[in-house]
Amino acid sequence: MTDARGVERLYLLLTLLTTLAASFIWGVNTLFLLDAGLSNTEAFLANAFYTLGMVLFEVPTGVVADTRGRRFSFLLGTGTLLASTLLYLWMWDLRAPMWGWAISSVLIGLGFTFFSGATEAWLVDALAATGFKGSLDAVFGRAQVVAGGAMLTGSVLGGVIAQFTDLGMPYLVRAGVLALTFAVGWWAMRDLGFTRQAHASPVAAVRHVLAGAVAGGLRNRPVRWVMLAAPFTAGTGVYVFYALQPHLLQLYGDPNAYGVAGLAAALSAGAQIVGGLLAPRLRRLFRLRTSVLMVGGLLGVVLLGLLGLVSNFVVALALVAIWSMAGAAVAPLRQSFVNGAIPSAQRATVLSFDSLLGSAGGVVAQPALGRVADAAGYPASFLASAGVQALALPFILLARRERAASDPIVAVDR
Repeated sequence: MTDARGVERLYLLLTLLTTLAASFIWGVNTLFLLDAGLSNTEAFLANAFYTLGMVLFEVPTGVVADTRGRRFSFLLGTGTLLASTLLYLWMWDLRAPMWGWAISSVLIGLGFTFFSGATEAWLVDALAATGFKGSLDAVFGRAQVVAGGAMLTGSVLGGVIAQFTDLGMPYLVRAGVLALTFAVGWWAMRDLGFTRQAHASPVAAVRHVLAGAVAGGLRNRPVRWVMLAAPFTAGTGVYVFYALQPHLLQLYGDPNAYGVAGLAAALSAGAQIVGGLLAPRLRRLFRLRTSVLMVGGLLGVVLLGLLGLVSNFVVALALVAIWSMAGAAVAPLRQSFVNGAIPSAQRATVLSFDSLLGSAGGVVAQPALGRVADAAGYPASFLASAGVQALALPFILLARRERAASDPIVAVDR
């Protein structure tokens, strides 16, 4: 693999395998944890520990990719995910206590952070080293199509496999796909065009991110307000996605219809793809990006509130699809607003901090809303989620008042 075409083909294959491995359990993850004997609070606390692992290790593991190499980081991440997935399966078989789930969930988060950015960095380095003259946007676009297809396939297959076997089997299949991914990476990946950063350290990297986040983010008023809205929107979004699994099965009338849970997860993934395609149309309907964020935020609050009130399975499924589409359609305009308001030299660090804030919201929201579900049921937790998400709206209004240069949707954007 020394030519640009070969690099792209390998990147698309790795994208296919890693997305497939991740999505196998999306439709059944919460059902798996509840089947292991955990309460709703404990199940979402386990998910929160996974998110915490990503928060804690996102920046330090990025240093590994910059100092030891993209291939090394990718293989380390894949191996860690493989081991932690098997550990998760063992926890389920043993009906392990909460502390065991906490440790294994943090390890899964650690595994994802090792290759979350390493694969893209490897692609860019390798394409540059092989004299690539095409459009990088086009490569990422093809990768998004591959990831979308893998997401839909994995979500459906995970549910169907669980339906005809048990809830542990999708995790075993996932481990097999990860083993194959490790083998492909070991055999085919080479660090082409990679330049080692000799003096980076995890502690220095964290300090760099925090300093850049303060300078380019928290002191940058338009960006500050949008970033401070993230914990409320992202935190509730993660909870709702996983709480929908048992809730929809309750509405369906069969708590063991795991195939339905997989189809529901696939529907959500498909709706997100459609929402992404609708994003350009939103640019033609609004003059300001903050207007889109406000409308999207309000719509999200209303949809979550309705989700807590309806008891019809088909209606609930339709609300989930609209909610997923709305979130995906709004996301690109939020990205444009934030990126356009950040100086180039600080962009990467501010975006990392923005991601960390959203993840931190998930660490708090998941067990808190899971506790509401234990005490009053899933519908009450969705109503509470609507209330939490509504807390983001004042921050969007404050961002709008700053009249940022990146807020207007100019003619070229339309």
